[in-house]
Parts: sequence; C-alpha cells; structure tokens
Amino acid sequence: MLLSSTSTLESKTILKYHGLVSGESLIGANIYKDLFSGVRDVVEGRTSTYAEELDNARNEAIATMEEKAKEYGANGIIGLKISYNNLGGTMGNTILVTVYGTAVTYED
Repeated sequence: MLLSSTSTLESKTILKYHGLVSGESLIGANIYKDLFSGVRDVVEGRTSTYAEELDNARNEAIATMEEKAKEYGANGIIGLKISYNNLGGTMGNTILVTVYGTAVTYED
C-alpha cells in the first residue's frame, strides 16, 4: 500500500478515488504510570519507551486504515494526516492517535 501526505501521486495515474479511510489507536494511562514511576530509559533527551509506544500506536492505526482501504480495492492512500490528542478528563491520560486519508486506486 502506497501512503502519501500529498494530494497527488507524481508519475502515477489515479484511476479511482474511493473515499475517506481512517484508523485509530489509544495509548492508555498505564504508559504514564510506567514512565513516571522512576524507571526511565532516556535517550537523546526523550523517553524512548514513550516514543516506542507512540510509534506502536501510530503503526496500529495505519494498519487499520490500510485494511479499510484494501476493502475498497485501493492500492494507495493520499492526503495522509496523523493526529495525536490527549483525551484527558474521564479518560485519564489517554492519547488517541488518528490517521486518515483518501483511498485511491492508481496505476504506474
């Protein structure tokens, strides 16, 4: 599956626009408890465990979005956006990772 943040695919012809596809993933409050309990793995000024959890959540959301695109018969997603939101409130310190874009079928 070809993913692009642009609205076109250079040197490729888009045959069909299937519509919006998205994927979501949550990082629960337990990551914060683990990170701030005194056990930290700090690399280059950031907590690498936290970065790994964000990467995992983003990859999970992208995989979900790609599966939805495949259900349309798409072989690409354009206009890809990724958003991170702290849900706070009753959800505690939960981060929602959302990815979305337009599923397309293209030919080289």
